[in-house]
Amino acid sequence: MNAIIIVTIVFSSIIIILGMITGTILMTIKMRHGGVSRKSRQHHEEETRMIQEIYHGLTQMEKRVESLETILMESIGKETSS
Repeated sequence: MNAIIIVTIVFSSIIIILGMITGTILMTIKMRHGGVSRKSRQHHEEETRMIQEIYHGLTQMEKRVESLETILMESIGKETSS
């Protein structure tokens, strides 16, 4: 019974070590080739550009809402003073 446990531990250790070595090699290869494919980089750039456009649009909308709030407050102030 103990022999089976020892053999299982040895083989499990070998499989784990081989997995770690393979993972390290794959990560090294990926890092040498720029990390990401050209198509993936283009998709990331397009996504970044869209997020920036959304942020810019929301900033403009915030300014418009503030202007409308100012106009509304001024018109309410004129109504109460009349």
